[in-house]
Amino acid sequence: MSNKLLEIQKSINSLSLDEKKSLLNHLTQEINQNITEQQMQIMANHPEIQAEIALINKEFMTTEMDGIDN
Repeated sequence: MSNKLLEIQKSINSLSLDEKKSLLNHLTQEINQNITEQQMQIMANHPEIQAEIALINKEFMTTEMDGIDN
């Protein structure tokens, strides 16, 4: 275990229970956000997803050219 991690663990041990809960909630949200971003990036790079996006763009291109504005 790195010295930095040991330092963090010692600091966490000195926190109150409420502070630990708050820290845990923050870390959980950050991890979930990172996982979601990674999953989106993997999906965006997947050939089948790219093909589907290209098809959707092609279908909407006709709609965009029909002259109807918002």
